[in-house]
Amino acid sequence: MSGNNTNAYNAFIPEIWSQKLNSMLEKECVMLQCVNRNYEGEIKNQGDKVNIITPADVSVSTLGTGSISYSELEPDTQELLIDQKKFFAFKINDVASVQANTDIMEAHLANAKKAIEQVQDSYLLGQHIHTANIVGSDDSPVELSKTTIYEKFVNLALTLKNSDAVSASKRPWVVINPTVESYLLQSTEFIGAHNVADETLREGAVGRIAGMDVLVSTNLTPVGGKFYVLAGTNDAITFASQLAKIESLRDKDSFSDLIRGLYLYGAKTVQPKALAKLVIADPSEA
Repeated sequence: MSGNNTNAYNAFIPEIWSQKLNSMLEKECVMLQCVNRNYEGEIKNQGDKVNIITPADVSVSTLGTGSISYSELEPDTQELLIDQKKFFAFKINDVASVQANTDIMEAHLANAKKAIEQVQDSYLLGQHIHTANIVGSDDSPVELSKTTIYEKFVNLALTLKNSDAVSASKRPWVVINPTVESYLLQSTEFIGAHNVADETLREGAVGRIAGMDVLVSTNLTPVGGKFYVLAGTNDAITFASQLAKIESLRDKDSFSDLIRGLYLYGAKTVQPKALAKLVIADPSEA
């Protein structure tokens, strides 16, 4: 950056901002607790897409007196694309930068992280769900209350178990919004995070219900008088992202510095049966 002022913005180093922002996104984004990132390294090395090969099912037969027959397996191939391209860009004028301190850099990072998190969470919450794994429907959404919430969440967890998505090593999660959380906190069956003994919950989880870790996201907003609650295991969605660039420029038309960043990401539902959805009537519409 040009100029002779010795202030926080003149000390701006893109690489440091990039590392800090990546770290903040890794630790605090709700839906990043609910996906796998098995192919992220391959994408960063190979470009904007990678082929994902899902193994085919293997059948078991009874051994008889005849010869053994061999089934020909046909693995499923899917493409994971980095097709979401988001940027942030803002201007800092020299008057503001003269009075700036190092804390203002961290504040701008936090705001950039929040903006990225909102669009990223909304994108991941919209991933494809197996049609059999839906409790309620758009035409008949579930009416939720503090006395019925446990039963409905048990039904939600049951759809995942019936799809063989849950095992001892694959503990499910459920993402709710603050409105649903208000019912949950009044449910006697809800286990708060402070009561979950020595077991490890996902970062940001508020507790557990029906065997599912509970996370809260404000990005689950009403759609047409309904809420959609998403549940699943980390096998369902694979995700990859890159903070491609953060850079600074001098604005030629004003006494200001320009800071911009480019964030790329993409996701693929590789196991739709490992996701489930609960359709809830918006209580404010009642």
